[in-house]
Amino acid sequence: MRGLNRAEICDVNFSEFIRAWDGGGAGRAPAADDAILPGSALDARGFRELFESQLISRHLDLMARVLRVQNKVFYTIGSSGHEGNTMVARLTRHTDPAFLHYRSGGFMAERFRKLPGMDPVMDSALSFAASKDDPASGGRHKVWGSKPLWVLPQTSTIASHLPKAFGTAVAIEQARRIGHPLPIPADSIAICSFGDASSNHATAQTAFNVAAWTAYQKLPAPVLFVCEDNGIGISVKTPDGWIARNFAHRSDLDYFAADGLDLAKGYGDVQRAVEHCRRSRRPTFLHLRTTRIMGHAGTDFEIEWRSLEELCAVEATDPLLRSAAIALESGLMSKDDILDLYEATRARCFAAAEDADRRPRLDSLEDVMAPLAPYTPAAVQAEAARTDYAERRLEVFGSEAKLPENQPPRHLAIQINQALHDLFAKYPEALLFGEDVAQKGGVYTVTKGLQKAFGARRVFNTLLDETVILGLAQGYANMGLLPLPEIQYLAYFHNACDQIRGEAASLQFFSNGQYRNPMVMRIASLGYQRGFGGHFHNDNSITALRDIPGLVVGCPSRGDDAVTMLRTLMALAKVDGRVCAFLEPIALYMAKDLYEAGDGGWQTTFPAPGEAMQLGEGRVYGEGHDDLVVFTYGNGVPMSLRAARAIEAKHGWKVRVLDLRWLVPLNEDFIRAQAAGAKHILVVDEGRRSAGVGEGVITALTEGGFGTTPLLRVTGADTFTPLAGAAFLAIPSEEEIVAAADRLAAN
Repeated sequence: MRGLNRAEICDVNFSEFIRAWDGGGAGRAPAADDAILPGSALDARGFRELFESQLISRHLDLMARVLRVQNKVFYTIGSSGHEGNTMVARLTRHTDPAFLHYRSGGFMAERFRKLPGMDPVMDSALSFAASKDDPASGGRHKVWGSKPLWVLPQTSTIASHLPKAFGTAVAIEQARRIGHPLPIPADSIAICSFGDASSNHATAQTAFNVAAWTAYQKLPAPVLFVCEDNGIGISVKTPDGWIARNFAHRSDLDYFAADGLDLAKGYGDVQRAVEHCRRSRRPTFLHLRTTRIMGHAGTDFEIEWRSLEELCAVEATDPLLRSAAIALESGLMSKDDILDLYEATRARCFAAAEDADRRPRLDSLEDVMAPLAPYTPAAVQAEAARTDYAERRLEVFGSEAKLPENQPPRHLAIQINQALHDLFAKYPEALLFGEDVAQKGGVYTVTKGLQKAFGARRVFNTLLDETVILGLAQGYANMGLLPLPEIQYLAYFHNACDQIRGEAASLQFFSNGQYRNPMVMRIASLGYQRGFGGHFHNDNSITALRDIPGLVVGCPSRGDDAVTMLRTLMALAKVDGRVCAFLEPIALYMAKDLYEAGDGGWQTTFPAPGEAMQLGEGRVYGEGHDDLVVFTYGNGVPMSLRAARAIEAKHGWKVRVLDLRWLVPLNEDFIRAQAAGAKHILVVDEGRRSAGVGEGVITALTEGGFGTTPLLRVTGADTFTPLAGAAFLAIPSEEEIVAAADRLAAN
């Protein structure tokens, strides 16, 4: 029995079941509008179409198993046993945003009926074949997705799509409340499917909790959570009754159960769940009974770890057998009708697959990366420089005299606050949210006054869950809003990193640029905070951000740079749909002086409207000074400027300090241009020694031919940050910068 092909057995089972049928029929076929069986909410026309969609899904699975070994198909996680999700597709609209897990072949086949001229078989075959013509991802992954059908592509992550599905549901209501035009009808709902095993994941539980938290406050959140319960996660069984026990009695998460193995029986229950969600605007949990026919994927040989008796029992629950029985019992179809349709569907799927195999695939890195990080510099700069909102600015700030550009020099926190007021006047679709950002104005009062100026619908607190904050941001972006989520500390971002890495930043890539998650994520960051520290408040680890493809990361060190950088980041999000992170150095929020107390050297004036910073543009202090060139960012900038004075006094060197400002992507051309002619180079990186920004700078220099220039690094240590004064032992100091220059001078 080892190595037995379960797909072939399931295929044969269906044909043998039909031929052996002796259960009789109802005689005359029901009319199209008649119930398919007495008491069923499903009519005959609907049943016939659902059955056809189920067969399409099944034969796509069978096709994938056969052609994978011929290297014509590259994905074998199937939907067999889950074909009951066709009912969810039929009972919802094609304008209801859908976030689907990978066993959604039936749902997709049925949703394709919503718009004329679309072919679920060919589109799916192109995706299975990783063809460049795949309309969902352009050949980058096998995903269920469709721009016209509002199915946002998901990859094979576990439950990571639930927070953004919830966020999209909230955004449907939020957009209406602030008067923002929706791209879908106002009574739309968000659909999110997942398996019983995934329901246990922390990210899923986060979504369920925030949905209930929202409903408890009587705030609308029309999300339909569809738990497709097949009783197993790869090889780990879900305890019998666990899903019902865990979800049937949760307050503010309205529970419905339906039999996804029986279209005639389950349809009415699915209909009740969908109608309840749409009417009540409450989070709804639909527990859909399914099974898993064949293994988890083509490489899962179940016979090696499940008994033959168990496998036979599972195969007996195949929903296609029940659908065939309904067709025969009702008299809607004869044995020959069903077998002819079954074989015709097989031929259609294989023909499409062979056609897809002949289509071109991605064959260059340029093609692969094309939708990852779109950047149109001229359009971005034009948007960043746009100043057609002068009247609204005056309303916000109160008078010409109170405009920020007419105020004296101020420190970083004040200038960020003024910039946010300015940007909210410019972008009526902008929302700012996070922990403590509303009435309190944030832990460091950076958002103080925003809620008063723009209202609680645009500036509001969330519950204390970074995964929720970033899930909301994606949902708002899906509805055309421009979110500015705040993560209270950099260390807190790591709690929710996958919402950016696995979801937000990957969406343009996996949708071939059809969908996007524009946002500017503000994070209070980095070390050197005095009086309140420890690892969670003095986190200098930005490696996780540097590793996210397509993400833009900016880090200002002074107020005017923060303003012009924020204008550019908002333009990048607005124009190119980019996901952006803005790292705000906590220790510099209130810094006013540079060299000595009272000099005001680190306060700046507010840049004039329309003044913006180009992506990648650095700042140069000491233009033309070549004895020592220092590359740094954030807190390292004022430290290096102070150290430069000591170095010049000690060695007579003329020191140039370069503020990178943009950490991802690093501007390698700027780095190399500034290194030209340098006699010595020092990289000051307050991040950790391993995998920090400094490594990227040194790589750019080495690959640019500067490997022979005397060079040293001053970095943070590879350690967690301790409390109190010990924290400063783990991060660079001015003394270490001077000492590094001494070592360079000695050589």
